[in-house]
Amino acid sequence: MGKQTALYDAHRAAGAKLVDFGGWDMPLHYGSQIAEHHVVRREAGVFDVSHMRVVDITGFEAATALRYVLANDIAKLGAPGRALYSCMLRPDGGILDDLIVYYRGAESYRLVVNAVTADKDVAWLKEQVATAGYEVGITSRTDLGMLAVQGPAARDRVAAVLGKNDLLALRPFSSCDVDGLFVARTGYTGEDGFEIMLSRDEAPRLWAALLAAQVVPCGLGARDTLRLEAGMNLYGADMDETITPLECGLSWTVAIGERDFVGRGALQRQGARGLERKQVGLILGDRGVLRGGQRVITPAGEGLVTSGTFSPTMQRAIGLARVPVATAQNCDVEIRGKLKLAHCVAPPFVRNGRIQVALPDV
Repeated sequence: MGKQTALYDAHRAAGAKLVDFGGWDMPLHYGSQIAEHHVVRREAGVFDVSHMRVVDITGFEAATALRYVLANDIAKLGAPGRALYSCMLRPDGGILDDLIVYYRGAESYRLVVNAVTADKDVAWLKEQVATAGYEVGITSRTDLGMLAVQGPAARDRVAAVLGKNDLLALRPFSSCDVDGLFVARTGYTGEDGFEIMLSRDEAPRLWAALLAAQVVPCGLGARDTLRLEAGMNLYGADMDETITPLECGLSWTVAIGERDFVGRGALQRQGARGLERKQVGLILGDRGVLRGGQRVITPAGEGLVTSGTFSPTMQRAIGLARVPVATAQNCDVEIRGKLKLAHCVAPPFVRNGRIQVALPDV
């Protein structure tokens, strides 16, 4: 048996199919992964994402330390309440993890890191801070849970459940504290909504209230198809310690500027000599399903599908792939020993319920 969130009993009672994910017993779906996917695109669904780790960074040198350990620059945040997506890098530019950092106030920041890398991330942060001599507090908030409520109706339903209509004015990539809850207008589905951090003890109560308000419970299966339609990377699949942000579509998260940060020199050198590979979106122009690990064949050389699925919204097989930088519009993917035509596109495939790319005939 793996680690359990505060909602483990609620998931079992709801008939969830539980699977191991990074050492946690998590719901894959509650009966129909496809139905859960569609409800997030059309209405509102709630995900238990309490396996992710909340890490609070405090102290008078917190901002200085974060500007050193993150590839994006928290100086962009400006006012308290704002949020920023960034990667943490190795000195050679490889991605240790991707995360969201929230500016909470004077000398106070909050990170949300991935479950699989959480212990590694915290240890690395402590090592970097100690080596650089920064006076910073690093607190791993294992006392907190996290719910993601996503979909076009998500914000309205959360505001109604909490009795806080002023939440509707919260800007994208912003956050606030509401009656002991930390509410952020962020997500991992390509839809609007909130991510809510709260005490583990309070999580079952809010979960039940959301379900009573017609928010549908959703599992990690739908979360994966939703994020892939939205063109969002998954750590461990589309990026890892051997891949730099420049190679996986995340160059927009790198703020070179004038400051020093871990991995800066490696990224500058890579940019100067030119990339050998890049990330593209793929739409299969034939019947079949794209899966991570499949070979991609192009006139410029071979690549690899890093994530793939059948898109419930598009009714097409889609994926993300790392290919030679000279790859143009079309390529072939080897599926069960046969080469099948795929079309290269720029993600996202779907955003806010709308298809963003041209669909080939199948």
